[in-house]
Amino acid sequence: MKALFDSPFIWVVILLAILLWGGPKLPGLAKNLGESMRVFRKEMKTLNDEKDSDKNEKGKEDKPSEK
Repeated sequence: MKALFDSPFIWVVILLAILLWGGPKLPGLAKNLGESMRVFRKEMKTLNDEKDSDKNEKGKEDKPSEK
């Protein structure tokens, strides 16, 4: 099965099939992919910010208070 996808011919056929039957849908797919990537990056940034704030709060709790 792997030898089938090693041939450039099969990739050309797949590309032509996508362009012929999926051509009108490609801009919509690209737009959806872009929006999904934007949401994913935003969520990852939010997750990292939450982790940083948790670390900062934990660090403050671990330090003894000065009197």
